[in-house]
Amino acid sequence: MAAALQIPKITKAIVLRKAASAVKPVYHDAILEERPIPELKAGQVLVRLHAAAFNHRDQWIRKGLYPGIGFESILGADGAGVVVASSDKNDVLLRKRVFLVPMRGWERDPDAPESSFYILGGGKAVPLGTFTQYLVVERDQVIPTPDHLDDVHAAAWPLGAVTAWRAVVVNGAVKKGDNVLITGIGGGVALVALQLCVARGANVYVSSGSEDKIRKAVELGAKGGVNYKANDWPTQLGALLKKNGASSLSVVIDSGGGDILGKTSPILKAGGRVVVFGMHASPKVTMTMREVMKNQKLLGSTMGSKQDLIDATNFLAEQRIVPIVSHILDGLEAAELGFQLLERGDHFGKVVIRITPDSPKTSPAKL
Repeated sequence: MAAALQIPKITKAIVLRKAASAVKPVYHDAILEERPIPELKAGQVLVRLHAAAFNHRDQWIRKGLYPGIGFESILGADGAGVVVASSDKNDVLLRKRVFLVPMRGWERDPDAPESSFYILGGGKAVPLGTFTQYLVVERDQVIPTPDHLDDVHAAAWPLGAVTAWRAVVVNGAVKKGDNVLITGIGGGVALVALQLCVARGANVYVSSGSEDKIRKAVELGAKGGVNYKANDWPTQLGALLKKNGASSLSVVIDSGGGDILGKTSPILKAGGRVVVFGMHASPKVTMTMREVMKNQKLLGSTMGSKQDLIDATNFLAEQRIVPIVSHILDGLEAAELGFQLLERGDHFGKVVIRITPDSPKTSPAKL
């Protein structure tokens, strides 16, 4: 007879705590502590997290720059591991590798969330985060991990993937033969966008403030890139397009905001799209009558639905795409280094914590 499955009572987790001192600028604490694991309720599973990935959102939360911050909540939106227990003893998910759906409130509506939209980790609305050894979650909020990915790379996928898929496929409608500019290459969303566009047969160009990041993007399939620190980067990009036999861009996938439409309009085809999924450079985008007369479209794009994530994951599995990971940190104890890497900004791809095994207090499973 097989030994009874043991489930833990306690998990280690990285918890957001209000900064102890009133130092400016604000930088809240991220504390490693033990937390009790809740009893499983109907429809829930217990996931043993093997890896969790950082997003810039985690850093913004610590800086007090993100809405709906929840002190004493567990940080982290992205995570992957294995289902070790379920409220249903016959659950087909038992012992299956999965990753977490990183948001709530948007199931499948093609246009916008059906209800209030929230992202896991560090918030008041959803008391869940992935910077933990174990996580109790609704069974319909996990997705099976594609067989070609290990847990580190699966953890690097969800939030960036759903954002990139919606920007590239749903809103950008990128197709084979399109000429696409992806700005700010090096971040998680931009890199997934690059991989999606290349897999769909598009000709991809990138911008970055780092020549090294441009070089790495070319190694991943980009046709070339320009340094946005140069005032004439749109002219340089136009020359690069012409050199490759193209007359204009079809789509721009942007994370900066500001005057992105004005700068790219002269090299964007009539009817072309500019999809903005972030505004790191400026909190507004300028649009003039020039762009209107050219039927150029400015589209806002933020995150995506659970169905978008499922569609993106199916495409990832078909194309055997592997998310780009920049740094792998061993253990939740190394989380502070991850925040430091985000602050430096010189990483190319995701920063992931490999959550090392532990031997927390356990009790016999009641399955």
